[in-house]
Amino acid sequence: MIRAAARRRDVGEGGWPRRAPTPPWARWPAPLLLVTTCVVQLLTPKTLDLSFFLAAVPPLAALAYGPAATALLGGTVLLLLSLPNFDLGHPGESDTATVGFVALLSVLFSWVRSRRDAQLVTVRTVAEAAQFAVLPPLPERVGPVRCAGLYRAAQRGTLVGGDLFDVRRGPCGVRALVGDVQGHGLAAVGTVAALLGAFREAVLDQDDLEGVAARLDRRLVIDAGEADLHRRLVIDSEGSEGAAPGEPSELFATAVLLEFDDTARELRLVSCGHPPPLLLRGGAVTELEVPPGAPLGLGIAGVTPPEPVVVELRPDDWLLTVTDGVTEARDAAGDFYPLAERLPALFEAERGDPAAFTDAIWSDLVRFSGGVRDDVALLVFVVEEREAGPAAPDGLSAPTG
Repeated sequence: MIRAAARRRDVGEGGWPRRAPTPPWARWPAPLLLVTTCVVQLLTPKTLDLSFFLAAVPPLAALAYGPAATALLGGTVLLLLSLPNFDLGHPGESDTATVGFVALLSVLFSWVRSRRDAQLVTVRTVAEAAQFAVLPPLPERVGPVRCAGLYRAAQRGTLVGGDLFDVRRGPCGVRALVGDVQGHGLAAVGTVAALLGAFREAVLDQDDLEGVAARLDRRLVIDAGEADLHRRLVIDSEGSEGAAPGEPSELFATAVLLEFDDTARELRLVSCGHPPPLLLRGGAVTELEVPPGAPLGLGIAGVTPPEPVVVELRPDDWLLTVTDGVTEARDAAGDFYPLAERLPALFEAERGDPAAFTDAIWSDLVRFSGGVRDDVALLVFVVEEREAGPAAPDGLSAPTG
């Protein structure tokens, strides 16, 4: 797990190794059953025949071992059954032949399973590489700020879902994006990739955050139009009745955009329907007052751009941005997760490590809700001491147009 970076749920979480489809504990039943049966049989009266348990050894071996190891265990079983001096039960010729046939089938099954496992590992490796290309890990520092992120996809076995974040340094300072697209899981990954690509380009050639928001909005509008055209073509080609080909596709996302200047003295941010960031200063938590603009994808960001807010920052300020997978998580009683109320204690325990702070929030969220069923993204920024320059004022500045 990457420290001080975007840490995602491992594909192998839940006891399954990341690279091996077979869990380690699956290797123990076959040899353990073989040894246990032999020992118990030799220590019990001859009238008690337990040798039939050995017939299960080759199939168990086929679940965890390759063809060679399965054949070795199967041959060991046949050898033990055929040794007259060993006196392992009283199997007849038909019983021994049956065990031999089962052993041969187990070797065949093991060969097929091994080939499928190799294919699965290859596909999984390619999928992980593609998902990390969409949402790569964050560095510990970007420009004048430290940062740490945590990402948990709702769909098990995936690294990327419907949430997104990125931090990039450009000509205008350090810019960051935290967003949540419509839907979650693999169905939303295409939209996430499109937004991140548009954001990384806009960081370099847009003079302000309003322009960045307009670029992202245009990306979703174009994608929604293409999706609607594709849907109409499919409906026309299949001749479906009762569909509404003229109905536009819905494709939108909420997002908050942040911009730190080169000295991290000033933060500029805009919100496109996203929960506002939280400022942690001296142990106190303040929800920044950001006018909630329209979500991205409605085609109005370029006409009615979101209203920017400027916040003066001080050394040791921490800024936390989250997606609604955190704020809308509920406990058994249906109560929402009180993030702002629980942050001071979590911050006090992990204030020296941004990555540990995000881990603490995630652990507390899981304990509160009993299991999160939505995509979750957390992004933390830390403003450190600067060598020169006057101290920033204590208060937060008013919104600017």
